[in-house]
Amino acid sequence: MSRGRLRIELAPSPALAVAVIALHAAAAFSALAVLPGAAGAALAAALLALGLAAAWSRALLKSAASVRALELEGSEVLLQLTSGDSFFAEAAERRYVGRFIVSLSVRLAARPAVRRTILVTRDMSSGDSFRRLRIWALWGRLPAVASEPSGRVAAKQLPA
Repeated sequence: MSRGRLRIELAPSPALAVAVIALHAAAAFSALAVLPGAAGAALAAALLALGLAAAWSRALLKSAASVRALELEGSEVLLQLTSGDSFFAEAAERRYVGRFIVSLSVRLAARPAVRRTILVTRDMSSGDSFRRLRIWALWGRLPAVASEPSGRVAAKQLPA
């Protein structure tokens, strides 16, 4: 892995899928509680179906449009989908970086009007890749690898 480029293969996240479905189910029950009758039941069913579709596509990565790999270089991101298609995208300044999750907003280079938010949880990639993704999302550049000469802080340890 070089300093300028990072490739992250994404794996399905069952924990994220459960969280997405649980939150949509809570929204469905809330809608049913405040809107009784057929309209409330229809809204609750729609919210639950939306949660299942979101979990299938975004957390379990089963849709053809699901992002299966990210390749980061500078502020440019190459998105590789489950279908095999690849798109270059420009990372937006607005990002969320947490201990267990990174949210990236991107604009497709071919169609600037199309925006997409990519959610990456800690269990979707290896620990080192996730750490480097967090650093890239915070600072806009990748950290140096320890084996590279530019990754050293000082040439030699100073005496105490």
